[in-house]
Amino acid sequence: MTTTTGTGTIEITVPDIGDFTDVPVVEIHVQAGDMLAEDDPVITLESDKATMEIPAPTAGTVSEVLVKVGDQVSQGTPIVRLVAGDGPLRQPPSLLAQQEPEPAPEPETVEAGAGTAAAAAAPPPAPEILADGVGPHAGPAVRRLARELGVDLTTIPGTGPKGRITKDDLLVAVRGPAATPAGGAVPAVPVVDFAKFGPVETQPLSRIQKLSGPRLHASWLNIPHVTHADDADITDLDPYRRELDAAAKADGYRVTLLAFLLKASVSALKEFPTFNSSLAPSGDSLVVKRYHHLGVAVDTPGGLVVPVIKDVDRKGILELSEELGSVSDKARDGKLTPADMSGGTFTISSLGGIGGTHFTPIVNAPEVAILGVVRSRTAPVWDGEAFQPRLLLPLCVSYDHRVIDGALAARFLRRLCHVLEDVRRLVL
Repeated sequence: MTTTTGTGTIEITVPDIGDFTDVPVVEIHVQAGDMLAEDDPVITLESDKATMEIPAPTAGTVSEVLVKVGDQVSQGTPIVRLVAGDGPLRQPPSLLAQQEPEPAPEPETVEAGAGTAAAAAAPPPAPEILADGVGPHAGPAVRRLARELGVDLTTIPGTGPKGRITKDDLLVAVRGPAATPAGGAVPAVPVVDFAKFGPVETQPLSRIQKLSGPRLHASWLNIPHVTHADDADITDLDPYRRELDAAAKADGYRVTLLAFLLKASVSALKEFPTFNSSLAPSGDSLVVKRYHHLGVAVDTPGGLVVPVIKDVDRKGILELSEELGSVSDKARDGKLTPADMSGGTFTISSLGGIGGTHFTPIVNAPEVAILGVVRSRTAPVWDGEAFQPRLLLPLCVSYDHRVIDGALAARFLRRLCHVLEDVRRLVL
């Protein structure tokens, strides 16, 4: 939303952000003198339910920033004054469209759970309602975490204002007090003064890492993870992909292996629907989804985020390729909305553009499985008479052992490999 003053200065205000009011400002992306292009991020807001970036509605130069970190704003609150004009032109490349390896980001970013990082930004499920129609006194994020952990919030005393149940209250109930671990509680990591041994530097975690850390920890503590690995022979698929990619370049997008992985995953998910389910909070039943919305882990400067490609089973390779390129740009620019990152039934995390041989991705709870992909390699394979050079793609599926056993995981991944090994099976 903008208002033009008599001096030609545009006052940017908070646009319609739904039912949110008094939302705190957690980041300010501009300062006086900055030149902005249309849709450049100006500030970031963060409620209990979602993180929202407010973009510039038009290009221009910032003359004054009217808010600071910690301020609470609502629809119509003035945030920046802008002198209209030309802004910088830039078009960042699509991460998902990269075919050649790029320099790896910092280890903390690459290794951060591969596929689960920004799921914490997705909107939570509907609040738990008690028998008398009144919900526990807790925010949406705490309700969501409680559902994932299978914890009844009505059994937890709140220590926040007016008895509000905080995240710390919930974690203490699950793990026990960190200072006095007992029984099954997880003991705290010893505190070490590293400066005694040499020079150190303290670097703050990114906002995404701060949000995703508790989610990753909860998933790792509560899900008995097992990882199964297999190789798909994509010798015949790769020339076809390259042919499609060469034609797609003229239309401004790329055809990567990820589009084929999405389609092959759906084929395997339909044959083994347990992988497209979630364990009910009670722990005694499965919720099997009859839709196929697949999350794709995307590496961004701030950390990993997981946009969701909806209805993959209804889309072809070329349509998926265009959507992957678009969502990659959107993720890199920090413009993903909560709706873009919600509803996933299965996640794919690909490190093929960086390297590696195998890895163990962390399941993106409340999903029950996640597929990890690394770079393909040429290897000699015995055909019964001689060794032949074949292009092999290592695949790794991590799964919730409460729901999936080893034999089922092996069959699922073999089915996925079987589809990739003959592209004609994608149409069956």
